[in-house]
Amino acid sequence: MTTDVLTRHEIDIEDVEYLRYGNKPLLARLFKPHGAGPFPMIIDLHGGAWCRGERMDDTATNEALARSGVVVAALDFRMPPDAPYPGSLADIHYAIRWLKARAGELHSRPDNVGLMGISSGGHQAMLLAMRPGDPRYSALPLAAKTPVDATVRCVVLCWPVIDPLGRYHYAKKLQAGGKPYPEIADRVIPCHDQYWQTEEAMTEGNPTMALERGEKVQMPPVLYLQGTADAAHPRPNLDRFVAAYRKAGGRLDLELFEGVGEAFVKKDPRAPASLAAIDRIIEFVHREMR
Repeated sequence: MTTDVLTRHEIDIEDVEYLRYGNKPLLARLFKPHGAGPFPMIIDLHGGAWCRGERMDDTATNEALARSGVVVAALDFRMPPDAPYPGSLADIHYAIRWLKARAGELHSRPDNVGLMGISSGGHQAMLLAMRPGDPRYSALPLAAKTPVDATVRCVVLCWPVIDPLGRYHYAKKLQAGGKPYPEIADRVIPCHDQYWQTEEAMTEGNPTMALERGEKVQMPPVLYLQGTADAAHPRPNLDRFVAAYRKAGGRLDLELFEGVGEAFVKKDPRAPASLAAIDRIIEFVHREMR
């Protein structure tokens, strides 16, 4: 399966407001395939260490998905200093329900919605998929009483911060070793501090540790993608989560891309590894969301 084979839909792109805080709207960028559908829907959560990024960051992947016949909604959500954890999760949880309530208008179905997250967005996607009923995340009521929840059919994880505490300790250890060290440490530690504020929060809102604690969670099918030269997302964290998810009975497909680092799709979406990753995402979404 290749993106060329699946590039068959013309698409429309528009921004819509899904939530507002005072004079600050939160927008979703919708990528809508032409046709009657019903199409699967993927909600995209950008990366940026919980403190940076925006809904346009993953446009290359989102356009390819949409042209293959998937409605994509790429979200903005609150970040520090506006809101630490779990503020962004409340926004995203609301957006899942808001989009499900409008699925018919978007030529999709409310029972055929999945999540895709990049880096810190991958962390948020996995945590919400595992805990769709958490009252902290579901705290924002829909304006209209609509019988939808935040459960999802599948999750695509693109180099997620799957163990926030583990990544924090990794970055701290790099700094403690003295220079020269990978610049990632100086880039992510302040964001961890701003978003999480405490190591206790990094422990609580942690998909890997939730599984290891035996927490009762939802376990939709997962596609996990990462480059083997990724210095921002430690390989031991990946291995630990994959083992815990599979041990708990979850189905997880792991795709490793040799020699590429973090954010490789965003940095060069036409590179061979990027095209292969996008192909794999398209294949997974259509397989799981028929």
